[in-house]
Amino acid sequence: MDNQDFLKVITCSFKTFLKTGSRSNEKLKILHKAIATDMFLRLGNGYSVKSLGVEDGKEEVIKGRYIDKKVDITILKGDEPVAGIGVKFVMQNYSQNSNNYFENMLGETANIRCSNTPYFQIFIIPDKLPYYKNNGELQKWETFTEHNSLKYLILSRDDIQTSVHTPTKTLLYVVHLPEIEQTISNRTEYNQYYSNLEDMKICESQESFGTFSNAVVYNDYVDFASKVIHYIQFM
Repeated sequence: MDNQDFLKVITCSFKTFLKTGSRSNEKLKILHKAIATDMFLRLGNGYSVKSLGVEDGKEEVIKGRYIDKKVDITILKGDEPVAGIGVKFVMQNYSQNSNNYFENMLGETANIRCSNTPYFQIFIIPDKLPYYKNNGELQKWETFTEHNSLKYLILSRDDIQTSVHTPTKTLLYVVHLPEIEQTISNRTEYNQYYSNLEDMKICESQESFGTFSNAVVYNDYVDFASKVIHYIQFM
């Protein structure tokens, strides 16, 4: 899977989200299955993967230092989990949960890495996304800005050998949705607009968020996947 293929998977996941809603895991099955399958093909013989949409469709539990954790994508060598990948695709109401997303990511990473299992993270977000009131009314448009990316810039400079809360490698993938060319006032109108859009394509954001260091890969799935595979095969 190259970067264009990855964008197609993101588009398919987003379209499914529009149809099934935020509480359904159907959008996750598409995304997780594609990543898990790609990792399996890159790793070759001797490895297997567990995730939604793959084989029995169940997530594997990885032993943590403090609590055992169901992981989005687990890579196994034989029957032994040797790495995990957490995946997050945020599509709405980012600001109310932005710190929680990051703190939860650090916490689950530390729990698993402290049990000597490498743990990787993928975080996908549009550069512009809706923020809804509880009744579904559009309250405002949010943008993913340099302020939002600052914590990932700091994370990118961490030494993963000494900072167990830092993922072994993180992929930050900021995407751009086609511009909406009409007035949108609620969730239903937003979903209908993109559902009815012919030949919808999600692309990589062209916004600048700074220069990331080694621990974070920005908008390059192929580079991220290659580094995951290299780490697993040579650890």
